[in-house]
Amino acid sequence: MTEDEFDAFYAAAFPRLTGQLFAFTGDLGEAQDVVQEAFVRAWDRRHKLQADRAPEAWVRTVAMRLAVSRWRRARRWLELVRHSALPETTPGPGPERAALVAALRELPEHQRMAVVLHHLCDLSVEQVASETGAPVGTVKVRLSRGRAALAKQLAVDEAEEPAWREGGRVG
Repeated sequence: MTEDEFDAFYAAAFPRLTGQLFAFTGDLGEAQDVVQEAFVRAWDRRHKLQADRAPEAWVRTVAMRLAVSRWRRARRWLELVRHSALPETTPGPGPERAALVAALRELPEHQRMAVVLHHLCDLSVEQVASETGAPVGTVKVRLSRGRAALAKQLAVDEAEEPAWREGGRVG
């Protein structure tokens, strides 16, 4: 694969692979990191990568392995520092982000993949169909069902409104 062919391959495949790895890791930054690292490794062997031998599959496999390896290292690290107290000033994710991540985790895998690829990776329905190997109609159904499930899970019941939203003062 020439440098120009590799550049075109990178431009076309990076967003798609990042979307797939985001769905796998649940962390966009982590997905971008492992896909980028996989492309660095692919660059070193670009002369061996042939378009007809599925270079995207090779990069995806490397990225998935990197993600799993990072997860295992992080888990081992957490086991080592488990007895240490976390600093009290560590900010957590905002309530909206936490709610969205939790709601996405509740979706069936096919719906979650369709929603992530379409709404977070900005892929068209046709591109999602191509990525997942599903017919366009199936992708539309998965998106519709996924959005409906997310809407139910993320809806705020008026009875559960916090006091500060009802006009009351807190504190």
